Amino acid sequence: MILLSSAYFPNLEYCAQLLEHNEVIIEQHEHFIKQTYRNRAVILAANGSVPLIVPVVKGRGPKTAMKDLRISYDEDWQRNHWRTIFSAYNSSPFLEFYADDLQQFFSKKYDFLLDLNMEILDKICELLEISPKFSFTEEFEQIPESCVNYRENISPKNAGNSNFMNIEYTQVFSDKLGFSPNLSILDLLFNTGPQSWSLLDDGRKK
Repeated sequence: MILLSSAYFPNLEYCAQLLEHNEVIIEQHEHFIKQTYRNRAVILAANGSVPLIVPVVKGRGPKTAMKDLRISYDEDWQRNHWRTIFSAYNSSPFLEFYADDLQQFFSKKYDFLLDLNMEILDKICELLEISPKFSFTEEFEQIPESCVNYRENISPKNAGNSNFMNIEYTQVFSDKLGFSPNLSILDLLFNTGPQSWSLLDDGRKK
């Protein structure tokens, strides 16, 4: 059993945990933290890594709990994200294979970030052909016994401090940029397709 934060198209380290643990608890009571994977995914484009950031409604009072955090539609971020993804992976082997499964997340409007992230997570698990059991925390800092607290381990600030070993695979811009590790699961799916599960599995065994 593992405790994870919510994440938007999570990175490979995050997804490797889904292979390793049959039960996954998602933190819903923590205060939203900026500049984390909770509302951002990192993909690889022609000039390097690009963050895809979901804008959220900013409150004026106390910090907002993750379960209550609303998505902002003041800008057409869904259209921008999909165009950026399509531009970056248009020449990848498996973009067309997964496009129909993923495009829904850039057309349907979600009120809450947690709802969007959970539907994405369900779809990612379906594509990887895994079926962990998801549940939510009942209150903040109440961590069940025998549960691995991995809430803060997967963060842009903790790069390089992970037990997950990235296995190199061919990326769209490998010839130009070299290998970029631990990107969004989107990068792995579009570049390796059905091999994605095996690569994640190899990484978690290191």
